[in-house]
Amino acid sequence: MQPSNSTPPATLLRLALWAGVAYFCCMAVAHFFSLKYPLLFVYYDVPFHAYQDKIISFAVVAYICLFVNAAFHRSAVPGAIVALGVTVLGLSAVNASEDLGSVLNGRSTIPYWVQTGLIAVYLAVLIALYGADKRGSRGHGEPAVSANRQPG
Repeated sequence: MQPSNSTPPATLLRLALWAGVAYFCCMAVAHFFSLKYPLLFVYYDVPFHAYQDKIISFAVVAYICLFVNAAFHRSAVPGAIVALGVTVLGLSAVNASEDLGSVLNGRSTIPYWVQTGLIAVYLAVLIALYGADKRGSRGHGEPAVSANRQPG
């Protein structure tokens, strides 16, 4: 019997989603207060306007809500994964853009690619854990019954 989509995801996936919530909370605070630390602020050393960072901090609250919902409801996990996937694609497009290059004054984009790569690794972990959760879900944590198993 498959569990309902409204049930929470498996423990490891749920912990990974809560880790995302913590990360996005820190990111929102960093952007709100213009605390330019790598990982919390991907483009930490480029020109910015404080009002833009405040807007980003409010937008990050959407990620927080999405990941909290996913941590409680298995059916919301794909949405969190898609949102993060689009983010990785968007950051990659910015990293490769001439617009970013024009404000770097010859500096390398490697720090931004490293951060984008770390977010992509987190995305891959979520995808793997979600796949394992879907494959391993048989009732409420009960092991799958083999078709060859004899009643005993």
